[in-house]
Amino acid sequence: MNAINNRALVIAGIVVVLGSFLLSASLYTVTEMQQALVLQFGEPMRVIQTPGLKAKIPFIQNVVLIDRRILDVDPPVEQVILSDQKRLDVDAFARYRITNPLKFYQSVGSEHIVEQRLASVVNSALRRVLGNVTLLAVLSQERAKVMADIKGEVNNEAKDFGVEIVDVRIRRADLPEETSQSIFARMRSERERDAAEARAQGQEQSQQIRSRADRERTVILAEAQRDAQKARGEGDKQALKIISDATAQDAKFYGFYRSLEAYRNALRTEDTTLVLSPSGDFFRYFGSINGMGGQ
Repeated sequence: MNAINNRALVIAGIVVVLGSFLLSASLYTVTEMQQALVLQFGEPMRVIQTPGLKAKIPFIQNVVLIDRRILDVDPPVEQVILSDQKRLDVDAFARYRITNPLKFYQSVGSEHIVEQRLASVVNSALRRVLGNVTLLAVLSQERAKVMADIKGEVNNEAKDFGVEIVDVRIRRADLPEETSQSIFARMRSERERDAAEARAQGQEQSQQIRSRADRERTVILAEAQRDAQKARGEGDKQALKIISDATAQDAKFYGFYRSLEAYRNALRTEDTTLVLSPSGDFFRYFGSINGMGGQ
């Protein structure tokens, strides 16, 4: 009897173990961050998108859990040529969500593969869209429209993978080193050309001002000389008139006055020596005070 009881307990234990194993093999849990794809012999049977405890046929069906959160794609830096022929090293990233688990599983099968595919799609869209815009558009308020166009193009291709692109952003857009040096050299050349042009204009204006000043100086001097000559002529005219009038009034006095002027000019210094005949006309007023009378 004891042997029968022991055998029954063993069988019951085996049944319990098998039942627990079958139960665990037929149940699975889908969390809020997951969605599930039930496969039967590798063929998709149904998609589970609600969280909770789910059941499947053990040993016949298996479950592939797929993330339903927003995931990131970080493609490598891509060099693009803009419509104005400028080159940019663009570092972009994208965020996506798996919206169709069945298509996702059938087209790519895993997150690692879809990220590789999406990285290539993002860089291709960057080249196409940025190739039709200028550097100014990338750096201005038009950038939002540029990013929307890139997102639209990526989304069109991402639908084939069962995913939706939530956002595409440019983290950094830098000029290549050789392009930066070329731009700096061109900017320096333009500034030097502007400086040379400004310097030439300044020299031209300086020459014009100097020429105008020289012309005005010549005119002023000519007018001053003209006025001086005119004044000198008027003075000489008045002097001659005065002399003429004085001579007309008393010729002898005028002769005496001129002789005194001659004496003063000739005997200006104390060491003046004159070798003249005392009876000469120069000393005619020294002989007698009455010389004014003609002696």
